[in-house]
Amino acid sequence: MSFRIRPAEPEDFDAIYEMAKLTGGGFTNLPADKGTIVEKLARSEEAFAKAEERQGNDCYIFVLEDPQANVIRGTCQVFGQVGVTQAFYSYHLSTLTQWSPELGKTFRNQMLTLTTDLEGSSEVGGLFLHPAMRAGGWGMLLARSRYLFIRQHRERFGERVLAELRGVMDDAGNSPFWDALAGRFFDMSFPEADEFNAVHGTHFIADLMPKTPIYVALLPESAKAVMGQPHPTGRAALRMLEAEGFSFDRYIDIFDGGPTVVAKTDQVRTVRESTEEVIAEVGEGGPMKMLLATGRLKQFRAVMAEVRRVGTEGLAIDQQTADLLEVKPGDAVLAVSR
Repeated sequence: MSFRIRPAEPEDFDAIYEMAKLTGGGFTNLPADKGTIVEKLARSEEAFAKAEERQGNDCYIFVLEDPQANVIRGTCQVFGQVGVTQAFYSYHLSTLTQWSPELGKTFRNQMLTLTTDLEGSSEVGGLFLHPAMRAGGWGMLLARSRYLFIRQHRERFGERVLAELRGVMDDAGNSPFWDALAGRFFDMSFPEADEFNAVHGTHFIADLMPKTPIYVALLPESAKAVMGQPHPTGRAALRMLEAEGFSFDRYIDIFDGGPTVVAKTDQVRTVRESTEEVIAEVGEGGPMKMLLATGRLKQFRAVMAEVRRVGTEGLAIDQQTADLLEVKPGDAVLAVSR
């Protein structure tokens, strides 16, 4: 198990850009745009260097790295707070119930309302695992390492955390939801709007999108069928999020209709179940499979490990795990069961 999670550095640009080109579009937090990636890496550097232990408009980028082979095969991101410099828009799907005495019938109509309800939340996103690595639990390590980082730096994150999943689109990158709704108010295709959003943000929506609720019944079946549904490649990610305690509270992405899931930060499984442990021995691991993390900010590291408990002294790990984490006997780690 030679891979670990560590904070991204400017020198990781080439590897991250190559992965961005493999996403197939729709990854707002990982666009295949060189300038945007450079800016995000610089923003991440500032976030890791920030001394104040408080929530803010920070972006933390991580990579999945084999340090011996000098290979990067995955990336993920954590955002301290959404909606700080630009409004964070979502559609909320609600139901309006009306009774007609004359007809003797009850009518229930679903409605989409443009909201900023989720402003102030933290966000996990930008997760991408190289296709060659999609076995062995590396996606799980990428995903859960973010919660260990949140646990390690709790003051920097909000009371709730959200995740946006890419919505359904066809092989050409077109979105049925965009074509039926937002696309009618913008003179651009979904791939063009998605690229614009990734580079410039969503503030232009406030000027052009209707503020009044939209009746779902007026949308074509192609759009209604994909509302709140993740892209087929994102179903595994949704299952991992649900296993962590995230749930769908009827918020959907205003561009592609993909689901936004939310959880109370302190109730996220990895945050709630992780415990502080001490490395008692380095030499031979054991039968317990755990995720381990250590270090603050730029020194943060996370790995999958096979460990054993040494009485009341702490955990025993093998030398490779110690090297990946850069720890020695007596050092503290965060540990959570796989």
